[in-house]
Amino acid sequence: MNFISEALLSSGPFSIAVSLVSNILISVLGFIPSVFITAANITVFGFEKGLILSYMGEIAGAVVSFWLYRKGFQTFQPKFMKNRWVMKLQESQGFHAFWMILMLRLLPFIPSGVINLTAALSKTGMMIFFIATSIGKLPALLVEAYSVTQVLKTSDDVRIVLVLLILLIAVVYYFNRNNKKGM
Repeated sequence: MNFISEALLSSGPFSIAVSLVSNILISVLGFIPSVFITAANITVFGFEKGLILSYMGEIAGAVVSFWLYRKGFQTFQPKFMKNRWVMKLQESQGFHAFWMILMLRLLPFIPSGVINLTAALSKTGMMIFFIATSIGKLPALLVEAYSVTQVLKTSDDVRIVLVLLILLIAVVYYFNRNNKKGM
């Protein structure tokens, strides 16, 4: 996170553009958590401005991802497409698609990249995707920004424990998932 903060600070008058482009790249890649750019934005620009900048970046990233995925991955069918919520979204359109995207955005355990890709592979229109994403990302980003602020206020020891705890959960999840595949 310090690397991102330093990059923003050294960008001078282009720091806002660097933040937005970074958020778009993170969204397009789809597997890097946006929490790092949110933390950097809050550190560099303060809570309110950093939150607004992160929100704008996440919305821009989602829209660019949606457009790129729609153009490039029409024949791509990854494993996560078997999830019942994801399958419902892929088959939906119009008002139903709006509510599906909105609800999926509110669920913290579904990665944004999965929602972007699934919506791009569905019959959902860009405007419906944009509106549902804009509304749905706001509560999630508020929780993320508040959490980041609290973590930034803690001591280094607490941060180390949090990182180790997250790594432990990831390792347990990985091995549990692989053990289920082997059965």
